Amino acid sequence: MARPAPQLQPRLRFPHAGPDAFGPGKAELLRHIAATGSIRTAAAELGMSYNRAWQLVTAMNALFRQPLVAAARGGGTGGGAALTPLGEEVLARYTRMADACRAATRPDWAALLRLLK
Repeated sequence: MARPAPQLQPRLRFPHAGPDAFGPGKAELLRHIAATGSIRTAAAELGMSYNRAWQLVTAMNALFRQPLVAAARGGGTGGGAALTPLGEEVLARYTRMADACRAATRPDWAALLRLLK
């Protein structure tokens, strides 16, 4: 059976390389929160605990001048979560940067692929 072709996976992170850095995992969590309207559902879809998702949301909200995620507790109103306007902007800009990184590295990646066994 042939091995699957290697895939290039650039990983943009900022502002530093520590555990609170914003990167692809947090961007994916934001995407899922935006799509589901729920931190709990987003966590389940990503295979992470609700507690871990909340930790990541708290870290993201602390990293920026304003929160990226607004959450309402459950109860009579049903609760939920949504990206704030800043959260939408950060996710859009991060996604564009990641796409641009992949596009910029595509020619060199193709050359490297030809050198692999």
